[in-house]
Amino acid sequence: MMHVMAMSTVSDEGKFWSGLKKAHAKLPKGAEWKVAVASKDGTRAVNIITYDSIDGVRDFFEVHGGAYATTEYFEADAANAVGLPR
Repeated sequence: MMHVMAMSTVSDEGKFWSGLKKAHAKLPKGAEWKVAVASKDGTRAVNIITYDSIDGVRDFFEVHGGAYATTEYFEADAANAVGLPR
């Protein structure tokens, strides 16, 4: 398992978060959503999801929120993180 960071520039805040709520309800087996946070103005979002691959996170995340944001996906450096939920 790895911590995958999904960093988004959001174009439609309401539809993006509505879509992510649907994604959360349909997480693939073994995936855990650790953090979901938006900037105060709603134009940026950071989500951290544990799963077995970046591509796996991208696949389900894009289905539900991809039309309303541009998202980049990275593996988090969990060993050097401060406060990262396990």
